[in-house]
Amino acid sequence: MNSSENILSLIPQRPPFVMIDELLYADEMLVSTAFQIKAENILVENGKFSESGIVENIAQTAAAHAGSFSKSKNENVALGYIVAIKNLQIFSLPNINDKLLTEVKIVNQIFDVTIIEGKVFCDNKLIAQCEMKIFVPSNNSDNNQL
Repeated sequence: MNSSENILSLIPQRPPFVMIDELLYADEMLVSTAFQIKAENILVENGKFSESGIVENIAQTAAAHAGSFSKSKNENVALGYIVAIKNLQIFSLPNINDKLLTEVKIVNQIFDVTIIEGKVFCDNKLIAQCEMKIFVPSNNSDNNQL
């Protein structure tokens, strides 16, 4: 997938709140995305992509994973909610025009909650990581795994 139009078919977010550009890889347990930070991004502050932007980038990477599997089964893209963020570490904030590579790994699925580990890289350096719990109500889809 190379265009934001294709990404929009995988995630529930819409501009100006889209924080991923491209789905690079997805299998049952792992997904990776790319995102180039633009000056007009609403989560850019003082020339840097904010902490909130990094967290949203991880969450949208998880959403793209769920969306890609929903689309493969001809199901609607499910709406998920972050219910907890654990061990968030942000080592540095990326600049405008930097390209982020984000990886999300499924750690566990407990009923309607998926636990993921997210890592964000910029220039091959780990700049952020965390664990998230994401709730996807069971009435959204038959497959709630992110």
